[in-house]
This record gives sequence, structure tokens and C-alpha cells, in this order.
Amino acid sequence: MDIRKASQQEVSMIMELVKKAVADMISKGIEQWDDIYPNIEVISRDIAEGNLYVYHDGVIKGIVVLNEYQDKEYEEVQWEKQCGKPMVIHRLCIAPQSQGSGIARAFIDFAEEYAKRNEYDSIRLDTFIHNLRACRLYEGKGYKKVGIVTFRKGEFYCYEKNIV
Repeated sequence: MDIRKASQQEVSMIMELVKKAVADMISKGIEQWDDIYPNIEVISRDIAEGNLYVYHDGVIKGIVVLNEYQDKEYEEVQWEKQCGKPMVIHRLCIAPQSQGSGIARAFIDFAEEYAKRNEYDSIRLDTFIHNLRACRLYEGKGYKKVGIVTFRKGEFYCYEKNIV
């Protein structure tokens, strides 16, 4: 397993992974992402800011973004950890042919270790309410559902896990 920061030279490979994942989600009735989001500008910015990580095993099989950015919608959520420094997980995406192989769990473990090393107090994230597989993943890893926010594509559950 190799989880590392992505490079700008990998943008096209990452976008191909995202495109396949979007098609796979839509085929399963999960209309969380589309050709508008996440787009190449979002992914390129994530890489430029040093926040996008790839799971690389000869080929990129997944991505995740770790940073402190919280959408304004997060202000309405009753987070358990009201003070301290939260880290946020964004854009966790696994190539369809690699789903079910433990890569998403490896990313969550990596994120939690990263949060501990960098002295974050909690981890926050959101996921589409119809993405039941993602909901089960986060709940199985000990994340607590703390609210619902609405984005362009609909309602998203907000999850939080205290690190300290």
C-alpha cells in the first residue's frame, strides 16, 4: 500500500478515475457527483494546495482530500467538538474495479493517523444520504452522524469523530 500526495502530472489519471466513479455511482442510483463536481479545477487546486492523496499500487486506485476547509453549510451543524481544530475529509473516491478491497478503510486509517500527528481534535466529513455504502463505512469506523446539510445535489449526512 502506498498513500502519498498527488502530483500535478497525475491530474489526467485522477480525473479518469473520478469519471469512472461518477458513472458507477450514477448506475447505482447515487447521483452525488456529476460532470460539474468534482471537476479538473477542483482536483488541480487540491493538488496545488498539497491536500490530495492517492492510493497508488502501480496505478492510482483511489483519492482523498484532507484539509481544514468547511463549507458554509457546516455552520448549521451541531458538531460535538465545538472548540479545537477539526480536520475535514473531502472527495474520498475509489476506482470502481477496486471497491471492496479495503482502500477506503485504509484512507480513513491514514486520515486518522494524519489528524493525530498534526494535532487535530476531530475529523469531520459529509456524504450523500443515498450513498449507503459510504454511510456504513464511516459508521463502522466510529464516526457519529451529527446532522444534515443540503448541497446542490441534495441532502448529505455530516459525520464527526473525536481524535483526542
